[in-house]
Amino acid sequence: MVGKTIRGVLATLAASAALAGCVTMGAQEKEGQLAAAGFVRQQADTPQKMAKLQALPQNSIVFSQRKKGNVYIYADAAGCGCAFIGNDAAYQQYQQIRTANNIAQMQETTAMLNQEAALDWGGVWGPYAPGWY
Repeated sequence: MVGKTIRGVLATLAASAALAGCVTMGAQEKEGQLAAAGFVRQQADTPQKMAKLQALPQNSIVFSQRKKGNVYIYADAAGCGCAFIGNDAAYQQYQQIRTANNIAQMQETTAMLNQEAALDWGGVWGPYAPGWY
């Protein structure tokens, strides 16, 4: 009984640490994915650019139709003070990267849950223990 309680506490701590890591790395991870997909980073290095950047919805991708074609903009005034700008091809590549990362995270979570279930033997010897325990 004590072993299960300790294991539960450790699992809860591990999950909390993982979630804390996700929260702190979220914006950096997204910006890395955008750059890998072909989005170009534009720094807001003047007060006018910063005002335009702050007027955009923050930390989400916004679609804009221009004469030259479709443009996708990700604004992060508080974090990097920059915007990531991409076209249709970059946005499609970003969606593929996100999907691949989501699948990898689901597989990792499944593996951790399977490992935790395998370690919980259900008593000393698990379901194969003799009936007298």
